[in-house]
Amino acid sequence: MEKKNILVLCTGNSCRSQIAEGYLKHFAGEKANVYSAGVETHGVNPKAIATMAEDGIDISNHTSNNVDEYTNIAFDYIITVCDNAKERCPYFPSAAVRFHYNFPDPAMATGTDEEVRAQFAHVRQLIKDYSRDFVEDNL
Repeated sequence: MEKKNILVLCTGNSCRSQIAEGYLKHFAGEKANVYSAGVETHGVNPKAIATMAEDGIDISNHTSNNVDEYTNIAFDYIITVCDNAKERCPYFPSAAVRFHYNFPDPAMATGTDEEVRAQFAHVRQLIKDYSRDFVEDNL
């Protein structure tokens, strides 16, 4: 079976799309090539790396990529994980099936270190569940 190409799009490719890339790779295994990108690049958020490490997934080697870097890849699926990316990147030239889910942005979390960590863990769980279901339903 041919591997599917999946692109996860977010605004800055620093948190949500990085977490989703990590989980999609984890659940899809050899069934897919998973990429993530942003309409801007903000670098990978250290708290996103830390929250994924807590669940046993290492995304510390991920890079923050601009969507323009991937125009030569034929994607089967494009998943936007925030409304801003969906609004700002509607014309990505592709025959891909598009999915959208507006996850809360954990980088916007405020409060104590523990409250911020809890928000990252909450969003991580939402994305983990979504990614598992996506792979089960589509791959």
